[in-house]
Amino acid sequence: MSSENVIGLIAGGGRLPFMIAEGIRKTGLKLICVGLAGSVDSTIARETDVYYKAAVARPGSWIRRMKRHGVTNAVMAGRVEKGQIFTPFRILRYLPDWRAVRIWYWRLRKKNKQNETLLSALADELASGGIMLEDSTKYCKEHLATQGPMTVGNPGGTIEKDIEFGWPILKKITEMDIGQAIAVKEREVLAVEAIEGTAAMIERTGLLVKSGGWTLLKAAKHKQDMRFDVPCVGPDTIRALAKNGAKCLVVEKEKTIIIDKPETIKLANESGIAIIGR
Repeated sequence: MSSENVIGLIAGGGRLPFMIAEGIRKTGLKLICVGLAGSVDSTIARETDVYYKAAVARPGSWIRRMKRHGVTNAVMAGRVEKGQIFTPFRILRYLPDWRAVRIWYWRLRKKNKQNETLLSALADELASGGIMLEDSTKYCKEHLATQGPMTVGNPGGTIEKDIEFGWPILKKITEMDIGQAIAVKEREVLAVEAIEGTAAMIERTGLLVKSGGWTLLKAAKHKQDMRFDVPCVGPDTIRALAKNGAKCLVVEKEKTIIIDKPETIKLANESGIAIIGR
């Protein structure tokens, strides 16, 4: 089969790989999926033409299986815990292949092992095997955040002031690679996302601000590599915000995926949560 008629999908956990699979199928391309064991929801096999499950620390097997079907381009999407990926001393737990060892001990030997650097090294290793990673949003553009309000109603002057106050601070934080989200109320920073992730930060903010009325701002990393780790929000985010008293969610336009966008916006309207793209 011509490589122009087939594409690969390296699938981790969550809803995003399903959305991308749906988008790929709409193009008429044959979809070859490698699901990462321990992360992927294996029901994604129903949405693909060919499905394999592979160990997270065996990228050589990903390459072999996709190349068997003529794949030269692939999309990587879905959650994989950083602790599952090529960690020293615990590496035997995942029975790594030589490509995983080469990523960790050769490509990363003079670099810090932050998640973005690790994923970039993984992409380079896949490229050396003939698999080029594409923009992970390519097949789900309709779910990207757009400029301005995406929900009905006006969040109010106080919240607008919080957004103007918080956005420059958030962009500085992303430049420093600290996190991708902050919580703000009355022009005070309530919480900053770190390694615990956005969901845990929302819970923490809810405990700190019993009166509610706060705003969550979330942005992409500085010089975001759109091939992987693109920020996502979705129904679970909206439910968590409503439970913890938030009134507004601000996300970076064209760089944030809104999981199942119509459903998320409908839920936000029902929950009294404004969603704004910036």
